Amino acid sequence: MNNTSRHCLSLLTNCKTLKTLKQIHASLVKTGHHSDPFFAGKLILHCAVTISDALHYACRFFLHFPKPDVFMYNTLIRGFSESGFPQNSVFTFIDMRRKSMVPPDSFSFAFVLKAAANYGSFIAGIQLHCQALVHGFDTHLFVGTTLISMYGECGSVYFAKKVFEQMLEPNVVAWNAIVTACFRCGDTKGARKLFDMMTFKNSTSSNVMLAGYAKSGEMELARKVFWEMKVKDDVSWSTMIVGFAHNGCFDEAFGYFRELRRLGLRPNEVSLTGVLSGCAQAGAFEFGKIFHGFIEKSGFNWITSVNNALVDMYARCGNVGMARLVFQSMPHKSVVSWTSMIEGLAMYGYAEEAVEVFHEMEGCGIRPDWITFVSLLYACSHAGLIKQGCSYFSRMKDVYDIEPTIEHYGCMVDLYGRAGYLQKAYDFVCQMPISPNVIIWRTLLGACSIHGNVELGEKVKERLSELEPNDSGDNVLLSNIYAVAGKWKDVATLRRSMTDQKIKKSPGWSMIEVDRTMYSFVAGEKSNKTTAEAYEKLKEIILTLRIEGGYVPEVASVLHDVEEEEKEDSVFKHSEKLAVAFGISRLCKGRVIRIVKNLRICRDCHTVMKLISKVYGLKIAVRDRSRFHLFNDGSCSCKDYW
Repeated sequence: MNNTSRHCLSLLTNCKTLKTLKQIHASLVKTGHHSDPFFAGKLILHCAVTISDALHYACRFFLHFPKPDVFMYNTLIRGFSESGFPQNSVFTFIDMRRKSMVPPDSFSFAFVLKAAANYGSFIAGIQLHCQALVHGFDTHLFVGTTLISMYGECGSVYFAKKVFEQMLEPNVVAWNAIVTACFRCGDTKGARKLFDMMTFKNSTSSNVMLAGYAKSGEMELARKVFWEMKVKDDVSWSTMIVGFAHNGCFDEAFGYFRELRRLGLRPNEVSLTGVLSGCAQAGAFEFGKIFHGFIEKSGFNWITSVNNALVDMYARCGNVGMARLVFQSMPHKSVVSWTSMIEGLAMYGYAEEAVEVFHEMEGCGIRPDWITFVSLLYACSHAGLIKQGCSYFSRMKDVYDIEPTIEHYGCMVDLYGRAGYLQKAYDFVCQMPISPNVIIWRTLLGACSIHGNVELGEKVKERLSELEPNDSGDNVLLSNIYAVAGKWKDVATLRRSMTDQKIKKSPGWSMIEVDRTMYSFVAGEKSNKTTAEAYEKLKEIILTLRIEGGYVPEVASVLHDVEEEEKEDSVFKHSEKLAVAFGISRLCKGRVIRIVKNLRICRDCHTVMKLISKVYGLKIAVRDRSRFHLFNDGSCSCKDYW
């Protein structure tokens, strides 16, 4: 290798941006090195794997290279497997087999099997397994381990175990893979049995058990494994902290965090972002705020991923103002940072502000990804910005060469549906180039429920019944459409059918944080000390709202053949009403009441929240299944468009 070659290689090794890489590519063309398979392979590797936004450039270069070798194919397969479009790995592998005389090697199968795992294609995985058998890689340890992981990700613990049993001498990595596969498929007992059978365990083995138990919600079993470990590394501590946080056990999470600090260990990026993510999911604002203070004092606020988690936490906990402050003070903003801010604003219906942030992002030279456009379209949908939404949907493909996914199509259906253009939404679904899934049809059924379109609602429900015949939510939505239209015979028939098929409605629940403790309320649950307190306070609140706010319960969708008092009692038992009553009972005056709910807030509860905010002079933040509602002085931030 001459000095020019060494210089080019050194430049490639230190290259960090696509702009610089293009300049190096130009130098390689000038010196004639671009046609050298060694340098071409290095260039593709850097584009496809090292630089985050350069995969498209790697593809273009690859297509123009006359005879790509197995390394180049493998690099492109690997790049696609780690991208948002892992199915392209399989297409590249197929192209390799059809056009190239170069046979695949063990790396080809490892990378393409990982891609099949990443997009959960069991059929592609089976076919690739057959190809591995044909090429004699069925006994290869590396390929076998990847096969186990692939079957685990695709939900087939049976096939994962079959592959493992056929391995001649599985190493600790293979053992860890089969234990992980068991957890992925919900077989916690099988995972424990295999773990106990292992002749040699490393720290990763124990960490696999910790992660598996944590994701299954078995934190007591995770605790037992943790304290049995002779050596606990950063991953062990992070897994326990994140596990407790994600399971809503914030006292335990913070306790482990304090113990980590007491032992003189430094928390890592994973534990910090994990706790903040847990706070975001549960709406634990006070706990998250305390954790933010710790991050500031300990000097972790320079880490981009931690700041991204803070933006997300504040946005999801009902304080978009704090989310914006964190975002504006960030020393470095990634595409995730910008997307998190756009999504945060979108959740509150602040579509114009979300659009401004998007344009600012473009002005800074940050290339949006497919998730950015999901957030942007979501913002347009929740504010009724139809023209803008359609424009961004077109720009995504025309300007940024991003192929729309099922999520983007779902946003467009939601955009038309919420605005009342139901026929247009239905036509859009029928003309989609990809098959609509249950989420697409369910979005349209929800729009039919909002606007009371019985005929289209029945048609959409038929499509859903073909895909998921026993979903309770779909039946409830159609039942509500019938009820609002006064078609009580159809309501009764549908409810009777649900009873006969033993389809149970998913209960609504709401959570509220009081004194850094999360309290959960379920609609119509049996009374305990906490719910008794909430019910007692709610009776007092409803009476006050009737007298001072002129409140009349909205009971249009409650069964026709029950007494009026029973109808009112039914809507009074909704979980968000209990949560807000408990908040008024326990929280001191002046505090914002923050509630997280698993279902869409109903019209009656929405009316009650507006009246409470006016009569009691309170600010209430409710995060339902699809967005935030900020109630203040008798009005809501959604402007009654949700």
